[in-house]
Amino acid sequence: MVSAGFRKSRVGAGLVAAGAVLLAVNLVARGGRESAVDASGGAGAQAAGEARPGIEVLLADSIHLVGGRRAGLVTNHTGIDRRGVSTIDLLHRDARLELVALYSPEHGIRGEAEAGELVDSGMDPSTGLPIHSLYGATRKPTPEMLEGVEVLLFDIQDIGARYYTYVYTMALAMEAAGEAGIPFVVLDRPNPIGGAEVQGNVLDPAFASFVGMYPIPMRHGMTPGELARLFQGEFGVDVELGVAPLSGWSRSDWFTDTGLPWVAPSPNMPSVESARHYPGTCLFEGTNLSVGRGTPIAFQQIGAPWLDGEALAANLMANGLPGVRFEAVRFVPENPGDGKHGGVEVGGVRLVATDPGYDPTEAAVAALIEAAALSGDRWEWREAAFDRLAGTDRLRLAVEAGASLEEVRAAWQPDLIEFRRVRERYLLY
Repeated sequence: MVSAGFRKSRVGAGLVAAGAVLLAVNLVARGGRESAVDASGGAGAQAAGEARPGIEVLLADSIHLVGGRRAGLVTNHTGIDRRGVSTIDLLHRDARLELVALYSPEHGIRGEAEAGELVDSGMDPSTGLPIHSLYGATRKPTPEMLEGVEVLLFDIQDIGARYYTYVYTMALAMEAAGEAGIPFVVLDRPNPIGGAEVQGNVLDPAFASFVGMYPIPMRHGMTPGELARLFQGEFGVDVELGVAPLSGWSRSDWFTDTGLPWVAPSPNMPSVESARHYPGTCLFEGTNLSVGRGTPIAFQQIGAPWLDGEALAANLMANGLPGVRFEAVRFVPENPGDGKHGGVEVGGVRLVATDPGYDPTEAAVAALIEAAALSGDRWEWREAAFDRLAGTDRLRLAVEAGASLEEVRAAWQPDLIEFRRVRERYLLY
């Protein structure tokens, strides 16, 4: 059971968690959740309905906690303040600390590389700082990369789905910082698809990979700072951890409620609406159906040349799933990144969310079942890729065996309930 993975990973983790410092609120990480929320809410004035990202909280209220140190920064183009000024520039020109190195995740420091494309190290032209790639020869900072660094910071926008690799770049950087004996500070950002809903299956540790390192659900409902606390407290990532919290964000807020500028975190995540569906439709990356890469609504639609979109939409609507509508579409995938039907018109469905409580993971399982049935012999699994994304082989095998949506959903409930219980200890907002 996955829940056993939680129990095993917590052995000896209590001593690690006890040393975690919540920067910007001067609390031990195991301190009260209410205190953390109160402190972050009072960290400077702002307009109603406008959130302040962790970088602004750090600079306004807590720079003394990292000031006077040589800092490294794990970031990309999403690391910006409310005005769109990059965290790189903000830290580089702040005389209270010395920014000495940058570290880039998948898609590169400017977010332009395609999914899975290796990224080279280099130099930042505006600051002259070295950029160490964490999606090339290594995914974890080496001792040489951390030479001379006295504190390592992380500022990247996640999208709230287990498969997105940025939070695992964070986890590996946390490990490296701990091994080097330097503190790690997360400059927190909102979960763009909200922090209230927790949905989908929990990863089986036997299927851990860089698109799912730990037993968390497809939609985890946590911020990067909260995930860092979870990784430390439950999965034994041994590091002196700090979180510069968000100000003005609550769990029910979506990105559109924050007043922050949206920057596509990766080439095929063009909008918050695509992020809303991604915890479900990303599973189709492990099949021979397209997810609309290269279109303005990537991950909001699925299709293949042989599919009858009208029939698929009708079958899906018959499931009566709350909060979502399925519309027949035809589209042309333009991006060769997923290697599927590039330049060929395909038929399929578009998923349209009609309620904030919509469960994209449930909708995706229904779509897998119905699309596989309609495809017949043309259906193909990319087995290794699908099982990595699903975090188990049980989902694929259940679809192959003709399991119903209700049976699949019921099977993952015990682990999901356990995760929700564990998660409560690490929430900051």
